[in-house]
Amino acid sequence: MNNFWNDKRVVVTGGAGFLGSFVCEKLKERGAAEVYAPRSADYDIVEIDGVNKLLDDTNPNLIIHLAARVGGIGANREHPGDFFYANLMMGVQLIHEAWKRGVDKFLALGTICAYPKFTPVPFKEDDLWNGYPEETNAPYGLAKKMLLVQSQAYRQQYGFNSIYLLPVNLYGPRDNFDPNSSHVIPALIKKCIEAKESGADHIEAWGDGSPTREFLYVEDAAEGIVLATEKYDKPEPVNLGSAFEISIKDLTETIARLTGFEGEIRWDSSKPNGQPRRKLDVALAEQEFGFKSTTSFEDGLKQTIEWYIANR
Repeated sequence: MNNFWNDKRVVVTGGAGFLGSFVCEKLKERGAAEVYAPRSADYDIVEIDGVNKLLDDTNPNLIIHLAARVGGIGANREHPGDFFYANLMMGVQLIHEAWKRGVDKFLALGTICAYPKFTPVPFKEDDLWNGYPEETNAPYGLAKKMLLVQSQAYRQQYGFNSIYLLPVNLYGPRDNFDPNSSHVIPALIKKCIEAKESGADHIEAWGDGSPTREFLYVEDAAEGIVLATEKYDKPEPVNLGSAFEISIKDLTETIARLTGFEGEIRWDSSKPNGQPRRKLDVALAEQEFGFKSTTSFEDGLKQTIEWYIANR
């Protein structure tokens, strides 16, 4: 199996980030000839000059495009224009230039935010176009969704081997714990630990706790991405998930328990809930490239909390 990687020069955009760092480790373990993890300070791939400089310097056989401008509900509400423009431009230009230069394969990472707000649960790949995304993250979700349209169009017209994956919310060690841009799990871990240490009698959580979410441990996600790059060569998008659904209320109580915070959880219902339910149908990933998540949610949370305490 690992012979696939032996002569491959692979660019992993976002490779210095949360998910990308795990993908790069797995590629090196599998014997990839060269793995490049460009930093945005050196290559601004929102700009075409940055894209061309990156491809000139690395001359890749494969590109795994993970770089994204991302954040939680608050960041999406404050920066919808930034999120739309940056995510669209870096993806569209990179795919186009990769095709022009004859890159053998391109993996574009989408987002669960691309699904319609009221998608039947579990979300099936066929449901992707049956409505408008949840409003708070629609600009981000639609920008990433355009990379699917482009991948399929370039495959149809030019025979360009571009594939597209739709991961659920990721979590794990090395996540972003910045309260201005973090997602729900790192935000809650940070809140609970700081409240416990300061002796606070409560934390505040957004919304009313009723929405449900599915979460995928970051190392499992990295494995899915590497397997798809090795084995999947079709135009249809594929979900990456854990098939485990939990309410935000239960999630918050679980994190409080695992961090040892015993105070009150106060729900701020003036803040948005986001999409009512999120859970993926994950059958296609197992069928097409043998991916199934293996990390239990509680184990993954414990490892995330331990990493945060050790590295903050």
